[in-house]
Amino acid sequence: MSENHFDVLIIGAGVSGVGAACHLTRELPELSYAILERRDRIGGTWDLFKYPGIRSDSDMYTFGYHFRPWRGTQVLADGASIRGYVQETADEYGVTGRIRFGRRAARAAFDTTAGLWTVQTVDETTGETMEYTSRFLVGCTGYYDYDGGYRPSFPGEESFTGRIVHPQQWPDDLDYEGKRVVVIGSGATAVTLVPALTDKAAHVTMLQRSPTYILPVPAEDPVAVALQQLRVPAPVIYRIGRARNIALQRGVFQLSRSRPRLARRLMLGAVRAQLRGKVDISHFSPKYNPWDERLCVVPSGDLFRVLRRGQASVVTDTIETFTPNGIRLASGEELPADIIVSATGLVIQFAGGMELEVDGRPVTTHDRVIYKGVMLDSVPNAMVILGYTNASWTLKADLAAEYFCRLLAHMSRRGYTQVVARAEDGDRGTESMMGDALKSGYIKRGDAISPRQGTRDPWKILNNFYIDSVRLRYGRVEEAHLEFRRGTALSEVVDADSTAVA
Repeated sequence: MSENHFDVLIIGAGVSGVGAACHLTRELPELSYAILERRDRIGGTWDLFKYPGIRSDSDMYTFGYHFRPWRGTQVLADGASIRGYVQETADEYGVTGRIRFGRRAARAAFDTTAGLWTVQTVDETTGETMEYTSRFLVGCTGYYDYDGGYRPSFPGEESFTGRIVHPQQWPDDLDYEGKRVVVIGSGATAVTLVPALTDKAAHVTMLQRSPTYILPVPAEDPVAVALQQLRVPAPVIYRIGRARNIALQRGVFQLSRSRPRLARRLMLGAVRAQLRGKVDISHFSPKYNPWDERLCVVPSGDLFRVLRRGQASVVTDTIETFTPNGIRLASGEELPADIIVSATGLVIQFAGGMELEVDGRPVTTHDRVIYKGVMLDSVPNAMVILGYTNASWTLKADLAAEYFCRLLAHMSRRGYTQVVARAEDGDRGTESMMGDALKSGYIKRGDAISPRQGTRDPWKILNNFYIDSVRLRYGRVEEAHLEFRRGTALSEVVDADSTAVA
């Protein structure tokens, strides 16, 4: 075999890819693997986003890897700290030297006769192409397009004399000191940007079409701080904090689903206490129920603090047109602006935009379901690692990587060389794999390429850590929905009428 052949190829060196590689190193050190990474540094999302204030929107006890605890009492960490944590983890487990940087995976094709994946890569700097082969493929590219975020065309924007930027392509030379800034949006990025920009801007306005549920959380974990003062060992503090926060995440989601009116009252009560009568609560009173869209969190209520102080303001309205000096709203009000930030969301992308083929037949991801949330049906020897939408991403990424290692170990013991998940037509629902959990705009826009939600187990995406931890860590590996084979041939892996991934 060539030097570009491995037992496992991992696509992406972000949180998921590095985590999967560490699990392989820990649990199956005899296997060879490499990571193909398009960028020139580790970190994925946390290397891409550079906008002011970039931070996690999940607590670090649950966002960190379970095998390498996040130390400290900070609840939400800044982007640079998270990227550093991922880099340090990769260094500690010997992963860094196995990463092939500057390699965009453009096409991945599986040959059932040879039992091999062939991945075609492109060096986007030089145009050089290179092929890698492996027995197994693991997709760790997340679910959004790194090339650009969602950026709608605004009426009259060509007349605006200032700068318009999207957080996903934050310019290094953007000087907002003393400037009037309007941030369009009310999601996690917007509520992070607004307080961060007030350090230099003359004024920041958050312009939202509709409100979002926003919850204040402590900047420092008070329980962890108290336990540190009592000299409780760090591993014990970590285990307590992680177990508690997993339960809290699940509890808030379950309450929102089972008793939405009560959840709404509690959440709006917390916001009202933060606003202290200085800002109209209507700007933070969504028309939908909690967790119909993802909740936003703000450490120590920093967004509410800058609103109370008058350093920032919030406006709920729709845009009529951009003007030379700002934005005119449907109400007739004009918001003055020197800089407009379009924090309008993400563009969904599956498998990092790779074309997927099995035996020369393109795979249409829209027509597939995902076995236990980790294996695309009818695609052999491949895993996809997608985190939770209603809890910390890494909770599911860790479980998926653990399951992958269990699967490989089982195959090795039994002499299997190929495995494929088989779904029946009735197993495929009509909604996106994330559509039953969230109704956010970016999920609706990505419906055309997202795999379907299953109609029954094991094809339903549950977004439930407690259930997933049992079935992925302890459930039977060999069962009716998986086809294992020794040797090479697997019959009719992909339907003949499949079409290419856009």
